[in-house]
Amino acid sequence: MKRVQLVAVGWAFAGLALVLLIGVLAIQWRLALLPLSGWLAVLAYLLVSNALVIRGLQRRRSELFGPANIVTGMRSTLVGLITGMVVASFTDEISVALLVALVVPALALDAVDGWVARRTATSSELGARFDMEVDAFLLLVLSVYVAQSLGIWVLALGLMRYAFVMIGWAVPWFNRKLPPRYWRKVVTAVAGIALALAASGLLPGVAVALVAFALLLLVESFGRDVIWLVRRRHADVEAPVA
Repeated sequence: MKRVQLVAVGWAFAGLALVLLIGVLAIQWRLALLPLSGWLAVLAYLLVSNALVIRGLQRRRSELFGPANIVTGMRSTLVGLITGMVVASFTDEISVALLVALVVPALALDAVDGWVARRTATSSELGARFDMEVDAFLLLVLSVYVAQSLGIWVLALGLMRYAFVMIGWAVPWFNRKLPPRYWRKVVTAVAGIALALAASGLLPGVAVALVAFALLLLVESFGRDVIWLVRRRHADVEAPVA
């Protein structure tokens, strides 16, 4: 196995070991951080996400698991813990303060991994895709949690990205590689902040307005991509996103 794959596998096991250590300490200190369903969700997320990253590295033998991907991996571990808390919220009371305490660094680190990639000249297609999928899943789990209080319409924020992907499975020209656009990152950040504020329970009126505004921004952003794809549907289909 190549060194880059060993690094990825090492990071995957480090993330799993961290979660297991937190679970063991919680049991030892009798802290009810998460019920069993929550821990199972955390482990399932980390196993699947890390397996996909390792598979991506194997398919791109020339790409390195650089420092920016390590930062994204830290975010991914936080998203795994957030996922466990959201799953647990359906059956048990969870600490909203702890949930927000995990969401805030997960959102903040989103600006760090790109900065690290640029400063270390380690930007890659895999790193950008890894970062995007972590963002998308964080929005999904937060929208699931917030929808319990604000209504099912909030799920649109988390499901829009996955609906876009599923359409690409059925329509080949919809899977064309999109041009880079920084506005997508801005819209994702606004959506994450809006959902974090709504999850905290602070300023409920402002949170509802901000979540609705974030939904409008997502519709505009995805709509612009759809229009771009429709206008080029009869052109030769480029290589789809891996």
